[in-house]
Amino acid sequence: MSTYTQSLIQIIFSTKYREKTLIKEHREDLYKYIWGVLKKNNCYLYRIGGVADHIHIATHIHPSVSVADLVKDIKLASWDYIKQQELFPNFGGWQSGYGWFTYSFRDKDRLIEYIKNQEKHHNEKDYITELIELLKEHEVEFDEKYLL
Repeated sequence: MSTYTQSLIQIIFSTKYREKTLIKEHREDLYKYIWGVLKKNNCYLYRIGGVADHIHIATHIHPSVSVADLVKDIKLASWDYIKQQELFPNFGGWQSGYGWFTYSFRDKDRLIEYIKNQEKHHNEKDYITELIELLKEHEVEFDEKYLL
């Protein structure tokens, strides 16, 4: 028998110190590169987006891939790419942690729209407020002192 899976996850991570260094004109280049990293790991990208200080990735993760290894691969590879291509001159790296949330496949379209509308969404709330809302929505225990 074959292996059948359907895992829809959202990965979120920020620039180091949440510095607003991901300038809009080069974000698409970064997203395309990350898409390549996901494909290399046999993951399917549904949507990637973000703003100047963080990104969101909606993906199906292959059953042979651990999320921790995937995020590490994305961060290391994209850091090298950003530096080589000089995409974001003031980019100082990625934060050490990340958020990882699972979704029902029925929520796929809602998640895609949410990620697609990050620019509009962040006119109303900052990254930390958004992250706290996601942590509460997914019933993840956390200590706010580690978010600041």
